[in-house]
Amino acid sequence: MKKLMFSVLVACSILAGCATNPVTGRNELSLVSEAQELQVGREQYVPSRQMQGGDYVADPQVGLYVSEVGRKLSAVSDRNLPYEFKVLNSSSPNAWALPGGKIAVNRGLLTELKNEAELSAVLSHEMVHAAARHGAKAMERGMLMQGAVAVTGIAMSDSAYGDLGILGAQLAASLVGQKYSRDAERESDMYGMEYMAKAGYDPSAAVSLQEVFVKLSESKQQDWLGGMFSSHPPSLERVEANRNKAQTLATGGMLNAEKYKQMTAHLQKTKDAYKAHDEGRQALDKGDLNRALALAEKALKVEPKEGLFHGLRGDVRFDQERYKDALENYDRAVALNPEFFQFLVQRGMTRQKLNDAQGAKADLEASMRILPTATAQKALGDIAFTKNDFQAAKSYYQAAAGSRGPAGMQALGALVRMDLPNNPNQYVQAKIGLNKTNVPMLQLANPTPVSIRNIQYAVRFVDGSGKIRQLDQIYQGTLEPGKSVIISLGLGPVSDTAALRNYSASVVAASIAK
Repeated sequence: MKKLMFSVLVACSILAGCATNPVTGRNELSLVSEAQELQVGREQYVPSRQMQGGDYVADPQVGLYVSEVGRKLSAVSDRNLPYEFKVLNSSSPNAWALPGGKIAVNRGLLTELKNEAELSAVLSHEMVHAAARHGAKAMERGMLMQGAVAVTGIAMSDSAYGDLGILGAQLAASLVGQKYSRDAERESDMYGMEYMAKAGYDPSAAVSLQEVFVKLSESKQQDWLGGMFSSHPPSLERVEANRNKAQTLATGGMLNAEKYKQMTAHLQKTKDAYKAHDEGRQALDKGDLNRALALAEKALKVEPKEGLFHGLRGDVRFDQERYKDALENYDRAVALNPEFFQFLVQRGMTRQKLNDAQGAKADLEASMRILPTATAQKALGDIAFTKNDFQAAKSYYQAAAGSRGPAGMQALGALVRMDLPNNPNQYVQAKIGLNKTNVPMLQLANPTPVSIRNIQYAVRFVDGSGKIRQLDQIYQGTLEPGKSVIISLGLGPVSDTAALRNYSASVVAASIAK
């Protein structure tokens, strides 16, 4: 094993080599170049933000303010990266960084901070994750485990929009949701506090911030457990380490509590409106449409400029099949935030219900340019199918079927119903195996969400005299979704499993069970 790892490391050093960490000064193996880091951050920033609620735009000054604080810190960073800072429209108290210096902080975290110095503690911590290549190292660990230059993605379960079947954003999800090592968290705390002090902030704010986090984690507040605590777990050890570090740095720096209060006043004023919205979402998920609508109205009375609230009201109207009313709500949501994919998806689906195929197609394609989803692909496939453009429909369905969520399964079902007569072997699996007495048996399996019957199959094999023979038979029963059946072929036993190389099976015809 040691020889294998040594060989891998030698091979990696040939591909990349060692590099000096710009923050710690240590020599480290580097498989991901800086150009690759910048590319990953640049390409994954938009999908990462979209999956976490999109940008917060109801009060633009908040985003400008966070960027202003971020620029002060980036001016003293150990690494010259194209730092970018965005506020996301999510109540979950969280913040994250992508390789290349792309940083996001959630609206829900900003409402919990007391001053600008605590904001600088959050931003500087995330900046060190980027500057010290913590995200890049996670990518490199993925490469070493696989023995190739590739990154394993994770499911979209952490996204509030996972049910839509987000496509092609596995890397973004893995980078945003990753859990850093203790050493990485410690480095980000320590060097982040140095950034704070250099930028003129009081580093003791990093201590008070961690103290608050520890209290919240001990009280097991659900909102926090699902946010920053999952990826940046607080501890008394971190509090003490931060306190010791603060004693080595200049004190008396800025806290800017009054300025922070002023710049986040609108966030605080509308905090209860977002709480009502989040409760409304939960009610909608449970099918309580009246409560969901009441909570949407409550939120809109406080903040009529928030697209999420109009979107919630539209979702209720959609579920009530009041599509014209829903369209008005989605129109308002899109007008307030045209860069958020979800509003375009929902408006496209609504236009489809109103038989406005052209408008639906325009909205769904616009959503796909922002963030591809199985829901949009499936709907576009349906539109193409109604226009008898079967090749386009098949392409959309195939793309959507790449998701394992509800929309992906619906697309797979549509694809099977449309394409099974032409390509039955692509959807019904046929495999030859041996029973306990070494007799060849056929297994037919249906991995699709559609019931299939009258499965005609062909089994080819080489008999004892060396001649190629073929059996053509039909399984006339119905094979339900996810089920399989073992069929006797009426053949004699073979000597061993190696003889199975002389057998092959394929499905030549099948039909959808009505």
